[in-house]
Amino acid sequence: MSTPTRESIRRTIADRMLDSLEDLVRRHRALALDEQPAGEQVDLHAELIAAEVAHELAVVRSALHRHPPLG
Repeated sequence: MSTPTRESIRRTIADRMLDSLEDLVRRHRALALDEQPAGEQVDLHAELIAAEVAHELAVVRSALHRHPPLG
């Protein structure tokens, strides 16, 4: 069994981020269609999406800092 390379780890991190963001979009689109939020709920929904995206970015940024590119 071979040890993963730094670049393969970074690709895995990027793939995970993209999958997570796609799941987030899918969930929130379904929520928007089911509830059809109005007024204050729209603002809350937008804030929830922003918080989830910010969380995903923080997770990815942390993972990439642990595995910086070479050269």
